[in-house]
Amino acid sequence: MVLFEEEVRELERRISTYPRGGTVFYGSSSMRLWDTLEQDFPEVQPINVGFGGSTLAACAWHFERLVVPAQPRALVLYAGDNDLAEGRQPEEVCLFFYALAEKIQHHLPNVPVTFLSIKPSPARWALVDQIRTTNILIAEAIEDMPTFQFVDATSVMLTKDGQPERDLYQMDGLHLSPIGYARWREQLILHANALKPSAAVLA
Repeated sequence: MVLFEEEVRELERRISTYPRGGTVFYGSSSMRLWDTLEQDFPEVQPINVGFGGSTLAACAWHFERLVVPAQPRALVLYAGDNDLAEGRQPEEVCLFFYALAEKIQHHLPNVPVTFLSIKPSPARWALVDQIRTTNILIAEAIEDMPTFQFVDATSVMLTKDGQPERDLYQMDGLHLSPIGYARWREQLILHANALKPSAAVLA
């Protein structure tokens, strides 16, 4: 995973300056570009550990370097669409998720984990069937993981005729616009136990 080494090293440096016990948001560029996390989730001490272009495989590979040192009280994950864009099949992407989940369960066995569903972006609409299948496979896997939760934000990102809602995305049709991040925030607050206001007050 030399491809991400420079960015990972910079993240390691930043993580070393953060207080422990926050909520880590981990994953690909869609997570990295979420620059309103502190305003969106002020009660949970958000720590952004996203890195651009990362796959679920890369998230598993760098987990010990980027997440474990933060000693999070909760973890929010978003990744998977880059794996599919590289030609991986849904079953392979689910295996990468299992690899990451195994590391989470080993190092952070009592930490609540939220996996945010892979988004149906206009730029990758040709992959929408694979995206849906991957989301189903990961959601089914999470059913057997007591500390994990799957938040399906896919349906609320589609129009009534089942197409991607264009205003939720930047001009590239891939990354989220401020409206898109507001939609993600809404779904996480509604459905992610670790991020609901009643559960968000730090001890």
